[in-house]
Amino acid sequence: MRDITHKQITLRTAKAIGIIFCSQATIDKIKNNELPKGNLFDVARAAGFVGAKSTPQLLPHCHPVAIDGMNIEFEFLDASLHKENFNETILSRTGVVITGEAKSIGRTGIEMEMLTAVSVAALEIYDMLKPVDTQLEIGSIKLLEKKGGKSDRKKFFNTPPTCAVLVCSDSTAAGERQDNSGKMIQQMLSAVNANVKHYTIVPDDKEKIQQQIRIWVAEDVHFIFTTGGTGLGPRDNTVAAVKEILERDAEGIMEAIRSYGQMRTPLAMMSRGVAGSIDKTLIVTLPGSTDGARESLEAILPAVFHARKMMLGGGH
Repeated sequence: MRDITHKQITLRTAKAIGIIFCSQATIDKIKNNELPKGNLFDVARAAGFVGAKSTPQLLPHCHPVAIDGMNIEFEFLDASLHKENFNETILSRTGVVITGEAKSIGRTGIEMEMLTAVSVAALEIYDMLKPVDTQLEIGSIKLLEKKGGKSDRKKFFNTPPTCAVLVCSDSTAAGERQDNSGKMIQQMLSAVNANVKHYTIVPDDKEKIQQQIRIWVAEDVHFIFTTGGTGLGPRDNTVAAVKEILERDAEGIMEAIRSYGQMRTPLAMMSRGVAGSIDKTLIVTLPGSTDGARESLEAILPAVFHARKMMLGGGH
């Protein structure tokens, strides 16, 4: 199974649809409650719920997810009702349309659970109709919509944001230590289609840090990510340097970072990072360790890019 520990816990939704084709005579029996096995749709709905809950047992690579809400509805296939979902060939036939929606708050999507629910509900209907119809056929099962996780990335920015990475380290600036965290930050930003315009290394010196940040703010760089100088060491000056020049705090960003980090290591509580804006630029201070910087970005990307719209007066 794939490692999903790096993923953010978000609201995820999915909607799926499918059809079991049957004759008009069978539809008449359903409407008149004349089926030998009794009520059709209540049993099929329950079967769909059970199928969704059993998805990780049926599909080996599916992670167990908490199903926080699910609904399954049934309609008779109708060209006027279902023309957006099916082509004319399908709409010319008769059958029962199964539509399901589900919600989950977690690290991975719920689309496979919804597709399984629709499939199992269709199989249950097949089983209940087979005594009266020998031409049954299940088909057109597909995902209509999914939201949450990677699916929502585009809503956080319309155009690639411009970013700068500032490595704050005495030893790296002196050439005594190779930078790893700054380069990793560059890679992660590029992976979400951000434009990393600048990458600079400075000593962990308050004046030099502030000077470089002000240059980038004047250039209207959208986001500045610093790395290093967020700990409790005697030369950890980055947080104080940035805090002095911030015009507005963005404490929620650091709350998200610390919460995410605390679920992975108790050492996350030692970070003194800050975040906030100067003019229309957002500055976020990240730890100097590669793991700490990576986990911090995992906690806020790409949602943090929405800050640009807010700083420009666009609101939420």
